[in-house]
Amino acid sequence: MHKKNIFRYGFLLEQLVKRNFNTKYRQSVLGILWSFLNPLLTMAVQYLVFSALFRSDISHFPVYLLTGIILFSFMNECVTLGMDAIVASGPLIKKVAMPMAVYPLSRCITALIGLGLSLIPLGGAMLLSGTPLTPALLLIPAAALLTFCFALGMSLLMCTLNVFFRDTRFLWSVASLLWTYATPIFYPITIIPAAWQPVFRLNPMYQLITFMRTIVLEGLCPSAGQWGMCLLAAALPLALGVFVFRKTQDRFVFHL
Repeated sequence: MHKKNIFRYGFLLEQLVKRNFNTKYRQSVLGILWSFLNPLLTMAVQYLVFSALFRSDISHFPVYLLTGIILFSFMNECVTLGMDAIVASGPLIKKVAMPMAVYPLSRCITALIGLGLSLIPLGGAMLLSGTPLTPALLLIPAAALLTFCFALGMSLLMCTLNVFFRDTRFLWSVASLLWTYATPIFYPITIIPAAWQPVFRLNPMYQLITFMRTIVLEGLCPSAGQWGMCLLAAALPLALGVFVFRKTQDRFVFHL
C-alpha cells in the first residue's frame, strides 16, 4: 500500500467512495437522513433501557451514550464494509490493475463521511442537554482520525482473512456484538469490579471513546497518557493490517 500508488489512483478512489455512498442509500426512502437517525434511534432505545440504571451516575447521559454509539458504530461499519471489499470487487480486480488496498480504504472513507454526518445530531444533543460547548471540541477531528486509523487497520486484517476464510463475516457479527457489551458505551467503567478494570482498559475502543468523551463532556484536552494510549491503539492495528495485507495480496486473485 505505497503512498504514491494511492495518490496515483486518487480519482478512482474518489469514484469508489461515491459509488459506495450512493449504493448505501440507493433503496432507502429516507436516504442520507439515516446517517442522522441511526445513532439517534439507537441512543433513544438504549437511553430508555439504561437511563434508570446509570443516569444518576453520569452527567449528560444522552450525550455520554451518543458519543459511545457514534464512535463504536463507525468502527463497526468500517470493518463490516471493508471486510467484503476484496471479495465483492473480484471482477473489477481481475480486470483493472491497481493497488488492492484502494477497495477497503474507499469503504472506510465512506464510513468516515457517515461519521461526520452523525456528529450533527451529537451537537444537537449537546445543545438540548446543556452540555457546554468549549474550544476542546476542535479536537474532535483528531479523535475521528485516530478511530479511523484503528478501524482501517482492523478492516485490512478482516478483509484479508475474509478472502481466505469466507465465514469471517459470520464470526465478526458475533465478535462485534460481544465487543459492544465489553465496551463502556451505555454503562460507566466504574460498575466493573476493580480487579477487572485494567483488562477493560486494554480495549482500544474504550480508550478512543474515553478520549472523545473527555473532549465532548469534560471540555478538556485529553491528557498525555490518553493521547499515548490512543496513538498506540491506532498505530499498532494499522501497521499490522498494512503488513498482513501487503504480504498476502498477491494471492488474493487465486481465491476470488
